[in-house]
Amino acid sequence: MGAEGLADVIPAALSIILERSWKTGEVPEDWRKASVAPVFNKGKKEDPGNYRLVSLTSVPGKVMEQLILAVISNQLKEKKVLRSSQHGFTKGKCLSSLIAFYDGMTG
Repeated sequence: MGAEGLADVIPAALSIILERSWKTGEVPEDWRKASVAPVFNKGKKEDPGNYRLVSLTSVPGKVMEQLILAVISNQLKEKKVLRSSQHGFTKGKCLSSLIAFYDGMTG
């Protein structure tokens, strides 16, 4: 099977797995596993404090995570669950939060 054949098969198979996972509420075990790797920041390489840990997870797991995030975000917007004053954990609102805080402090 050539590259074009795989390009047709993989999305269809992934779609079936994601749908089954969504309906059953179960995520394939290997999607839940992560490899944690230290990544050097700066300073002396001998100092463990100069490293940060990065969690490497599976691509299908990340795709599923983004789909679920999109569904939840859309539901929150449609149902108007979040007020306009909600800034934390809201996409694109970090700067508006800073401006609101600054206005409050200088007002």
